Order: sequence, then C-alpha cells, then structure tokens
Amino acid sequence: MRVGFIGLGNVGGKLSGSLLRNGIDLAVHDLNGDLVHKMVVRGARDGASPSRLMETCDAVITCLPSPAASAAVLDEMLPRVGPGKIWMEMSTTDAAEVKRLGAAVIDRGGAAVDCPVSGGCHRADTGNISIFAGCDRETFERILPLLTVMGRRILHTGDLGSASVLKVVTNYLATANLVSCAEALVVSKAAGMDLGVAYEAIRISSGTSFVHETESQVILNGSRDISFTMDLVAKDIGLFQSVADRAGVPLDLGPKLIEIFADGIRRYGSRELSPNIIRRLEDATGLDIRAPGFPAQMQDDEPEEPGAEVIVRRAEK
Repeated sequence: MRVGFIGLGNVGGKLSGSLLRNGIDLAVHDLNGDLVHKMVVRGARDGASPSRLMETCDAVITCLPSPAASAAVLDEMLPRVGPGKIWMEMSTTDAAEVKRLGAAVIDRGGAAVDCPVSGGCHRADTGNISIFAGCDRETFERILPLLTVMGRRILHTGDLGSASVLKVVTNYLATANLVSCAEALVVSKAAGMDLGVAYEAIRISSGTSFVHETESQVILNGSRDISFTMDLVAKDIGLFQSVADRAGVPLDLGPKLIEIFADGIRRYGSRELSPNIIRRLEDATGLDIRAPGFPAQMQDDEPEEPGAEVIVRRAEK
C-alpha cells in the first residue's frame, strides 16, 4: 500500500517515522519544508501537495493541529478521491466535523477513518502508542496492517466519528489528572513532604495514573516538556465540552478545567508547555516544585513490538 502522510509535527513526525522505519512506501507533506526534507533524507518521498498525495497514494493520513486545518487539506484532496482511496484522520478533532468530511469522501467512492492516537509523544516515537479507529469493519481490516505498524494497541471503536469522541474523552481525563497531580505535588511540598518521596507514594498507591507516572516526572525535573502546549489542551477540553453539550450532559469539572487553562494561557501564553499549568500554584505559593533525579523528557523504555487489535469484552451468549 502506498501511503501519504500530511502533518509532520510533534506527533505526525513520529507516526510517519514508524511507517518509514518499518518499510512502508511513504510520501510526506508539510507546510514546513525542513520537516519534509528530514523525512526525505530518511527515505520518504516528497509528496508535493495534498492533491498530489491523494492522486498517487492508496491511503492518505492527516495529522494536523485543528479541525479547520484538516478541512482545508481535505478540500484540496477531495477532487482526487475515488474508489479504493482511503482518508485516515489521525488529528484530534470534532466528531461531527470528521463525519461531515468523511461523508464527502464516501460520496466519491472512497473510505474514511478517524484514527487518533493516545499515549504520549514518547510512545508515538517507538510505535507503541494506542490507536482508536472509527469506520466500517471492512475498512478497518484494510488499514489494520498500517495501524499495527504505528501503534501497539488498536481499538475498533465503531462507526466513523466514534474514535474522535473517545479521543477527546481520554484527553479530558488526562487534563483532569494533570491538574490534580499539580495540586497534589504543590500541597505535598507546602506540607513539608520530600517531593521524591511524594512522587513514589502516589505512584505505588491508588492515587496513581498514567499522567502521574509520565507528566509528574517532567514537572519535577523542571523541563515540563511533553511536546504539548496549553492551546492544544484548551482545544481538546473544548471539544469534550461540545460533545457533552450535544448530548445534554451538565458537567461540573469540565467547565472548571476550561477556566483553569484559559487563565494559564492569559498568564503564560498559548504556546506554553501544558504541564506548566502548575505555575499558577507555584506563583500563588512561592514554592518551587522540582526535585532531583527525574528526566527532562519521557522515554519509552519498552521495545518496539508489532501491534494488535484490542478485543472488546462482551457478555457470553
């Protein structure tokens, strides 16, 4: 299968790298020509444009920063869509929007999939990230070999749009965990606790989480670098709020998280690293929430392994 990849940023560059590393016939495109050049040096082809990629590839993957960016790229590709072509949307996006765009692809005889990833840039880099996929089962079977190259755990979530709903659900939970970890670490420091000990106490207890075991480490290092910024968090929790609003669910915590990150953006800027939301509490208390022995960036210490479909538990008949 000839694959095109559009969007070579923090996540897209790593996912496309997994495809290339595992021998996939890959062409790439990005508005940043330097990123394209780096991939070409590694063996990819310069895809020239979204339109050209859709014309010359069997499947085209988009991994872009906003629904508007995805819409603009798909508009350019759409005239080249026809039977046998697949559009794979790996961006974090709005479910209603991906269904709207996907319908245009399907109307022209192509197939559409929303297949966002979850698990952090460090796992995207090693091919060990998790991937959700929303599409019909036949399309899922066609793209599963690609997904198992980019990710380790692949979940077929149902129809087009379902993966995007679950992606913003999981990102909402990650944001809630980040804010609660920030508060827990600041309170521990204010109460006189050793932060290294506090980290381990949380890690081995019922209070632990994926976010604590990753982001708390770079918080304590002081780098706060997970290659994710406050504006992206604000986008994701806003998308989650939209899902809740459409479903008629009155949330308590969601609006508060939106308020917290809006304040963080006002204080520190939209491109501030997202774990630096803890600075709101550091500034308020005068405390420095750092400790020795923690890494500046997260590294995936698991060896790269072929991915596989996650089988959903069902009641026995």
